Amino acid sequence: MNIQRLLILGSTGSIGTQTLDIVRAHPEKLEVFALTAHTNWETLARQTNEFKPEYSVLVDEANFDKLKEAVTHKRTKLLYGQQELMGLVTANEIDTVINSLVGFSGFMPTVTALKAGKKVALANKESLVVGGQLLSPYLNGSYDRLIPIDSEHSAILQCLAGEKLKNIEKLIITASGGPFRTWDLDKIHNAKVHDALKHPNWDMGAKITIDSATMMNKGLEVIEAHWLFGLPLSRIEAVVHPQSIVHSMVLFNDGSMKAQLGLPDMRLPIQYALTFPDRWPLPSRQIDWTVPHQFSFEPVDLDRFPCFELALKAIDAGGYAPAVLNASNEVAVERFLKEEISYIQISEIVAKSLSHITNSDTLSVESLEAVDREARAFARSI
Repeated sequence: MNIQRLLILGSTGSIGTQTLDIVRAHPEKLEVFALTAHTNWETLARQTNEFKPEYSVLVDEANFDKLKEAVTHKRTKLLYGQQELMGLVTANEIDTVINSLVGFSGFMPTVTALKAGKKVALANKESLVVGGQLLSPYLNGSYDRLIPIDSEHSAILQCLAGEKLKNIEKLIITASGGPFRTWDLDKIHNAKVHDALKHPNWDMGAKITIDSATMMNKGLEVIEAHWLFGLPLSRIEAVVHPQSIVHSMVLFNDGSMKAQLGLPDMRLPIQYALTFPDRWPLPSRQIDWTVPHQFSFEPVDLDRFPCFELALKAIDAGGYAPAVLNASNEVAVERFLKEEISYIQISEIVAKSLSHITNSDTLSVESLEAVDREARAFARSI
């Protein structure tokens, strides 16, 4: 069996560290060719010492000397800067790029890797949210080039195994509802950072945890599904499922429905992206069917989650609206985490940005980058 050689973009984050758990479990099938991190030099050094990849890249040059001191062997070539990261994406030795970068910074590596013929296991939802139209030529319905790591899209992919796309009636994406599902509206408006970071089911990074609290992440996932599976917005639905056991469902044209179930564990969709369409053993917790379970579902409350509705409006508007949505949300979440703005102002900043920024230029990587910069500057100015 050929060993699959990996470039892990964002190896020190939640997805990156869990990907390395899978590498540890399957050393005969997976090999780490390169690791990258933005600022977390300490974790990157530990990973480099353990896996001894060919390359390790720290984007933040300021801490590069600390990384060099902390790496205890000479096998790995240590690099710094975004340019070096982008150079690795096209390396001939790499079979699969795991893109777990946060935000718009993950878009260009996705585009570059696909153009270079690499398989991309995608946890960076912004790549499809912002540039789905530009990535659509690589989405041929076979999912052998761009494979989702999001648990919801992985669930849909698993439900579609052996099925024909023409038989899909609707995709149903589940959402936990986050920490504010049962809060009164007045209380939500005054929520603090520590409240929003208390996700009931998943352990994730700060940005995506806030997106889960606002349900912006679910809006972004609807946009992702639109591009991944080629269905209009009218055939993609979100539903709140507080237990986070049913990860998504597919309704077919004969009324039959498939669902993918499992206890919350991101290692499963990560591994499935690496093995697709095959499966490998994965030691993990399993549902105990010897005890009673109750699974509940409820519609999304748009009054409680205005960010979700803003995302739907952005994909309906098309063009550059999703890019504005994403950029302004990233800035708003960053400002909320720094306690510069209140929780309710996240959605207000996104709404104002969508109303203020328009662009009629032909969609391109360069124009997307320009709109991204403009949206971020506007969101910071409010």
